[in-house]
Amino acid sequence: MVKKISRAKIRQKKHRRIRHRLSGTTQAPRLAVFRSNNHMYAQIIDDTVGRTLVSASTLQEEVKAGLEHTNNVEAAAKVGEVIGKRAVEQGIKKVVFDRGGFLYHGKVKALADAAREAGLEF
Repeated sequence: MVKKISRAKIRQKKHRRIRHRLSGTTQAPRLAVFRSNNHMYAQIIDDTVGRTLVSASTLQEEVKAGLEHTNNVEAAAKVGEVIGKRAVEQGIKKVVFDRGGFLYHGKVKALADAAREAGLEF
């Protein structure tokens, strides 16, 4: 009998491989992205102390205010813009991008591009 591994398990395995290679430091924290079916989340994390420095998601009122839907490319771009602005306000310029096992395409790419435009370097 053929057993098919779920997409979520495959994504988690990819994420473990990615996390084995990258780590956020104080000089360049990690920009971690997660997307669910309904929302988009981004965090900037310093892995040396295990602390989240900045976060943004489509659940927050500031981000959700101008959006019709929270699960499309426009919403992802808005989250990227907000996290970029918040990071620059905190004095964070350089980050390491962690795509979380998702393909760098669509929503994830839109978030990354918007964060770059807001002032982050990666």
